[in-house]
Amino acid sequence: MNLHQLRFVQEAVRRGLNLTETAKALHTSQPGISKAILELEDELGIDLFARHGKRLKRVTEPGQQALKSIEIILREVANLRRIGEQYGKQDQGTLSIATTHTQARYFLPEPVAQLRRRWPRVQVVLHQGVPEQVARMLLDDVAEVGVATEALSAHEELVTLPCYEWQHALVVPAEHALAAVERPTLEQLAREPLVLYHPSVTGRSRIDLAFARARLQPQVALEAIDSDVIKTYVRLGLGAGIVTELALRDEPPSAAGGLVSRPLGHLFGTNLTRVAFKRGTYLRHFVHAFAELLSPRLTPALIERAMAGRGSDYEL
Repeated sequence: MNLHQLRFVQEAVRRGLNLTETAKALHTSQPGISKAILELEDELGIDLFARHGKRLKRVTEPGQQALKSIEIILREVANLRRIGEQYGKQDQGTLSIATTHTQARYFLPEPVAQLRRRWPRVQVVLHQGVPEQVARMLLDDVAEVGVATEALSAHEELVTLPCYEWQHALVVPAEHALAAVERPTLEQLAREPLVLYHPSVTGRSRIDLAFARARLQPQVALEAIDSDVIKTYVRLGLGAGIVTELALRDEPPSAAGGLVSRPLGHLFGTNLTRVAFKRGTYLRHFVHAFAELLSPRLTPALIERAMAGRGSDYEL
């Protein structure tokens, strides 16, 4: 039994039992992977996979149990490497962050810049995607830290901690009728074509729920995953936009590029952005330092307590 065999099994499951894709991902040959998995099955005395000819069809029941052990073994091997990097190299390494477009554009630049000033030999890699992709990148060890509003807390394999609260805001051209309304109502918004976030990102679920509870049907003109895209189409007159207040942080308070903004917390409530780590992962010094830059409340002691499964009151 060797680590290569365990990685082959793990990656084959991740790739939907497609050995061609598994071979591409691991930069090796498909016959080599098939042979290694068969040798591991012979050594264990069980079939990890049910087959149809040479094709893998499903993971067997003993294979599911073995996969749990494989995940633990490979996770701890990765932890050993992180420990070696921390105490061998001390002040260098790579910090991989999975996050959404909005967080990468508006929230993370300052914490990342501060980390680089404090740890100049640490390379930062940003992976952007929708929240479910952020969660998957953490689970697949592509990223070490995840930052998103939705999806993260739905995965038991992730430890998620609250980072900050925010609310949505209305953005309209200065000449728009709603620009003169200080406190828009749902009824007023429902009468306008709306430029909104895609349902999977940036608190869109709260917007939909508010309209549904009021028994109103919003007129969705366009959906996007990027706040800048929404503001661009609002400027072009496509409709009234609803964005995170973060997207207005660098804008003048009254009219930015011809846009007027109004807070909408009274309609859609507040949203909570969370920071996530894969459960059982060893976090290096600069990962803890980065977490504190995201929120002073995310101290190493609190994170380690959460990673160990002790305590549950982490809400803001």
